[in-house]
Amino acid sequence: MKKIICILLIAVLALTSCSGKENNQGSTGTSDNKEKVRIVLDWTPNTNHTGLYVAQAKGFFDTAGFEVEIMQPPEGSTTSLIGSGGAEFGISFQDTLAPAFASDNPMPVTTVATIIQHNTSGIVSLKDTGIDTPSKLAGHSYATWDSPIELAIIKKIVEDDGGSFDDIKLIPNTVTDVVTALQTDIESVWVYYAWDGIATEVANLDTNYLNFADFGKELDYYNPVIIANNDYLKNNPDQAKKVLNAIKQGYEYAIENPDEAADILLEEVPELDEKLVKASQNWLAGQYKAEVEQWGYIDPARWDAFYAWLFENGLIEKEIPAGTGFTNEFLSE
Repeated sequence: MKKIICILLIAVLALTSCSGKENNQGSTGTSDNKEKVRIVLDWTPNTNHTGLYVAQAKGFFDTAGFEVEIMQPPEGSTTSLIGSGGAEFGISFQDTLAPAFASDNPMPVTTVATIIQHNTSGIVSLKDTGIDTPSKLAGHSYATWDSPIELAIIKKIVEDDGGSFDDIKLIPNTVTDVVTALQTDIESVWVYYAWDGIATEVANLDTNYLNFADFGKELDYYNPVIIANNDYLKNNPDQAKKVLNAIKQGYEYAIENPDEAADILLEEVPELDEKLVKASQNWLAGQYKAEVEQWGYIDPARWDAFYAWLFENGLIEKEIPAGTGFTNEFLSE
């Protein structure tokens, strides 16, 4: 009888042990089977992207149930990759998206959030050149990558200020080191202030800066922005909202904790210059949301004004209807 009882006890213990293992495996499976999401950058990692790395490092993606891969940009266009379904989300710019929407066959992508609330790009020059207003670009050199939209914006701010665009010495040059370039024969460069503008400060250069958004509402367009594949948004609206909410948490953390956020970016990309990253992150803390309450919000009037200006000036072949190419519906409060 005792033998029978012992056998039964052993059987019960074995079953209990198996049951525990099954439960543990089930829990691990849930953890391992998170939804996979890909986010493609527009350029090498920098402080425009900090919120993504924060969301990953602080577990915001994980808590929301996602395994997120932050991907480096392809040789071609990030927008094309997203449009073809090669990833769910990507980083782009409203100006470079224009051709994708001004087409008989628009690229199947939609902007779902802006990373920075206002256009903080503009023209930087050393102060001793005297370029403190757009009209004073005349007679000086400017490094251009020969984009029709780029040159049209320069022409607008110069001529609106009473200057002569034709008198600017255009030097074809895709500047990768603004600090060095400004100390050569290049007297002015288009920069995104959060990175290259701050780099001039870190280098202790005395500069003038002409911020495009100061010279017309139509120039206060959105860059950079987060885009998503249209089929993905249609088929996974709830998932898209959760991903963006996790991203929002990352950027809001960076707003409240710029130094800590900078450390997270530096840990992920140690080759970046620490002094530049720290200074840039502190500057951007006031720019990600600026005056709005909701991170990522896109003002329809400002979005449409830029595309209307492009069409009016013959910079896109087809008019982009109002409200095209963006939505705020996936943002959380």
